Amino acid sequence: MARIIVINSGKGGVGKTTTAINLGVSLNKLGKEVIIVDANLNTPNIGLQLGAPIVPVTLNHILKGTASVDEAIYEHSSGTKIVPSSLSIEELTKFNTKKIPGIAKELSKMCDYVIIDSAAGFGEEVIASLDAADEIIIVTNPEMPSVTDALKAVKVARKMGKEINGVVVTQHRGASYEMSLPSIKSMLESQIIGVVPEDKAVKEALNLRDAVVHTHPKSKVAKKYCEIARKITGEKIEKRQGFFIRLFG
Repeated sequence: MARIIVINSGKGGVGKTTTAINLGVSLNKLGKEVIIVDANLNTPNIGLQLGAPIVPVTLNHILKGTASVDEAIYEHSSGTKIVPSSLSIEELTKFNTKKIPGIAKELSKMCDYVIIDSAAGFGEEVIASLDAADEIIIVTNPEMPSVTDALKAVKVARKMGKEINGVVVTQHRGASYEMSLPSIKSMLESQIIGVVPEDKAVKEALNLRDAVVHTHPKSKVAKKYCEIARKITGEKIEKRQGFFIRLFG
């Protein structure tokens, strides 16, 4: 059975979808079978960002009971699989979101990791996504409003008895006006498993309709997502030493 990991934030616009995509792709590059699910039913972006904005069968159809799970799985050229949600306004009807945990469990029989990109906020679809999770990764920016919303997400998850795998801090600039990493860790009472720098490569990747891990593999942001993926798999991360330390240490 796969590990079902939900990417949550409590707030939109912090890089949650970017994290879900690049984490999934990075795990795939490590040889893992991955399925990324777009559970943001009202404003989905997974298919759009991976070059498949319009597909015949989506998560919406599964939730309506008009399609099976395997009909909604699409494979990216990299080998990463996705289950997108519909961009169609006509599809914005009432869903049985309580089906999401069952769908995730069914997908978990087909791969090593199910990555669920949840919606922002704490609506029914978000609660259903959290209910499906084996573990949760919280995404936040190093700004007080974002961290405050992330704290709400942490509290909701823990109240549901869910494990917080860790926190990913995105769009990090290292500026004096940002919250410090120790402060974020203390406020959320969770380990920080990755600090992703602000990088124009992310926006360039969006324009190219692909993961930044593919389009800019040598960028700092791509390397950070690959590092987070290795942490998730339990692979030991070796820190590079400077030349003089290697020579004289």
